[in-house]
Amino acid sequence: MAVDMKMPILIVDDYKTMLRIVRNLLQKLGFSNIDEATDGADALAKLRGRQYGLVISDWNMQPMTGFELLQKVRADASLKTLPFVMVTAESKVENVVAARNAGVNNYIIKPFSAEVLKAKLKTVLGDF
Repeated sequence: MAVDMKMPILIVDDYKTMLRIVRNLLQKLGFSNIDEATDGADALAKLRGRQYGLVISDWNMQPMTGFELLQKVRADASLKTLPFVMVTAESKVENVVAARNAGVNNYIIKPFSAEVLKAKLKTVLGDF
């Protein structure tokens, strides 16, 4: 099945610069319907108010981290199957394992290119 390039995507990061970078990379890949949230609580409110096709979230944020957001998404019956990609500057094995155990669909280490993002999203969404 072809990926809907117009599906709503929520990107979550507390750094405006990173939001802009991820938005630009997604647009370069052909995605056009992109919303932003600056922390996990903001993201959760947006997720409950609109149906998204994908979440790309930073790990390290306050007051709710990306990991806590992932746990809340997976615990919510209406959101639990939502594709979720975690982005972080930390490459600690225990973080990757914790995210996998919590139900993350993929994990990206910063910094990353459009090619890396596309490869990771292909494993989550399929070819596009």
